[in-house]
Amino acid sequence: MSTTRPYPPGDLGPEPGGAGASAAGPAATGPAATGPAATGPAATGPAATGPGAAVPAGQIRRLRLAGTRGAVARARDFAREALHDWGWLPAAGADQRAAAEDALLVVSELVTNACLHAEGPEELRLRCTAKVLRLEVSDLGAGAPAPRSPHRPGRPGGHGMFIVQRLCVDWGVVRHADGAGKTVWAEVAAPA
Repeated sequence: MSTTRPYPPGDLGPEPGGAGASAAGPAATGPAATGPAATGPAATGPAATGPGAAVPAGQIRRLRLAGTRGAVARARDFAREALHDWGWLPAAGADQRAAAEDALLVVSELVTNACLHAEGPEELRLRCTAKVLRLEVSDLGAGAPAPRSPHRPGRPGGHGMFIVQRLCVDWGVVRHADGAGKTVWAEVAAPA
């Protein structure tokens, strides 16, 4: 597990140029989407348009997944739509395509882990800045994910957090203050 990022989920630390990110956590940043599968720019306000468009600071999307069937597919579709709105897709080049594919794979792995090991995911949050795409999956589980050590590529299963660790610039787990569950977060570098 990562120990290099001192910021809680939803707080990416100081922005370049001195503007601070929200220290209140994800529940206090941006409006939450409503309904079982909220989609589109209405979930978070105006979106960037066109490939490579600048993403407004603090752009966040939320998808409630508690009790949802097909949570992994729904989360990937939601993330794909956000990547379109934020200009990561359609990809203008190989680096951008790789970053978008990495982000979608990490979403799948985090949501799958919550389904298999934590009584299901509660919420998916995506936050895009100029530097990183932060992916957060909240659940009510007590355990903590960790890459299997040693990693054995030939064995079925147990590769999820190894994949997350390899594709992300950082990742970690934050326990909820009320003691009920946790948020697993990961950050994918923005395409160059």
